[in-house]
Amino acid sequence: MPLIPEEPQIHESAQGPRTTPASGRVAPTPRPVPGPRPAAPPRPGRPGPARPVPAQRAAHAAAKPEPSAPAATPQIQLIPASAEGALDAAEEAVDLLLESGRTPGDVLVITTGESHPWAAHELSFGEAAYWAQHDAGDDVFYADASAIDRAAPRPVVVVAVNGGTESATALALPQTLGRARTLLIVCGDTQTINSVLGVGV
Repeated sequence: MPLIPEEPQIHESAQGPRTTPASGRVAPTPRPVPGPRPAAPPRPGRPGPARPVPAQRAAHAAAKPEPSAPAATPQIQLIPASAEGALDAAEEAVDLLLESGRTPGDVLVITTGESHPWAAHELSFGEAAYWAQHDAGDDVFYADASAIDRAAPRPVVVVAVNGGTESATALALPQTLGRARTLLIVCGDTQTINSVLGVGV
């Protein structure tokens, strides 16, 4: 038998769209893959802030507040006094401070032993009223060393070492130093104070 030459195989892509025998509809061609979307035009409205040029950036940097420097160690003054006379010495120191121009709200007085009469009197009305006067900061405030943690710093702190145990005094003096911004006046035994603070005053 004579050989019938085979028809060349043509790929579907070269034949064009196929038709289905049943309906005769043209098969859909593959949809092209969409490309990247163009950038949207700027929306109308208020213009944003202009980018600062290097000179403007330098000006902005110069305008920023610098971090505050740590507070300097306050000056320390010692008024030699016995335990019995420490409170009177502290009162005299307060009078001199006020006469020199300090306002009453600048001064905090701490006692290591017996409470100052003013503190004892004010505490008789309750702690809330007592500490309200402290928070107001309008007058000289008197407090026991046991309450030093609650007392806020003031420019001047006057300490009357008028008793109390040595360990309590040793604990109170460094704390009072942390409450004084510019000046710490300590009235009491010179040797005890020097040994506790670790400096010769």
